[in-house]
Amino acid sequence: MKVSVKKIGALRREMNFEVPKERVAVKTGEVLSDIVKHARIPGFRPGKAPRNLVETAHGKTAKEEMLKSLIPEVYQEGLKSEKLDPIDFPAIDQVEMKDGALVFRATIDIRPEFDIKDYKGISISKKNAVVSEEELNKTLEFFKKGRGIDENAVLDDAFAKSVGFPTLEEFKTALKRNLEYDKERQNRTDVENQLVEELLRKTQLDAPQSLVERQLYGRIEEFKRRLKQYGAKDDAVDKKVEEAMKEIREAAEKDVKTFLVLQKIALKENIRPEKEENLTVKVMEFLLKEAKWEDAK
Repeated sequence: MKVSVKKIGALRREMNFEVPKERVAVKTGEVLSDIVKHARIPGFRPGKAPRNLVETAHGKTAKEEMLKSLIPEVYQEGLKSEKLDPIDFPAIDQVEMKDGALVFRATIDIRPEFDIKDYKGISISKKNAVVSEEELNKTLEFFKKGRGIDENAVLDDAFAKSVGFPTLEEFKTALKRNLEYDKERQNRTDVENQLVEELLRKTQLDAPQSLVERQLYGRIEEFKRRLKQYGAKDDAVDKKVEEAMKEIREAAEKDVKTFLVLQKIALKENIRPEKEENLTVKVMEFLLKEAKWEDAK
């Protein structure tokens, strides 16, 4: 077997394979032998038809099965011999038979080599989740408008009862509790973003484009779903996607880099999530415990 590797990007490699006809013939023979055992040829009992008749009747199937078996086998051998560590599945193309030999191309992204230091003790600041009277009153006004209530109408116990609370005070207490919960959730997200920004600032790495493209597809589909949820038509959705593509791609690339950095920390710290746990969540919990917490100014 011959394999050559060409660098076509910071992390992208093009592997060209040539498998000799002798090996192709052996694999084809193995596949045919298996087909012979089950082949149904008119005039013969299953498994008893002559090999040449089976080959004539099932030659196309035999070739397909040979390729399905031989290409992954040869690809893995090529990775090992060339000491390549792909981060994703290969893109296989240019599959041809030339004088009995098999040639094909595999395009891969290799895992980026990088190190990360000083990931413990990162300074982060957390805002408080206190809801002021002004914020509560503004929310009440939004609530009133959302229900189509006259802006001059008084919010009283009667109104509270109409939305399921005995008194206005109990309604305001429940509303305040929800606002505090939302603030706390936003603050948690903000703290995690601070960690991520600092980790990426400290780390230089390229994002494998195959992973970026996959993440990009997911983000675009989610973006479209949200637009359609708010009533946008297909042509408007496509235009919005086009306008936001640069921002969406940057976010997808950041997602991939963040995952690789957190994965690297997991390896360094021997963090292994249980079956139902998420690696990213586990590493983030570790980083938050190790961080230097400060009150937001």
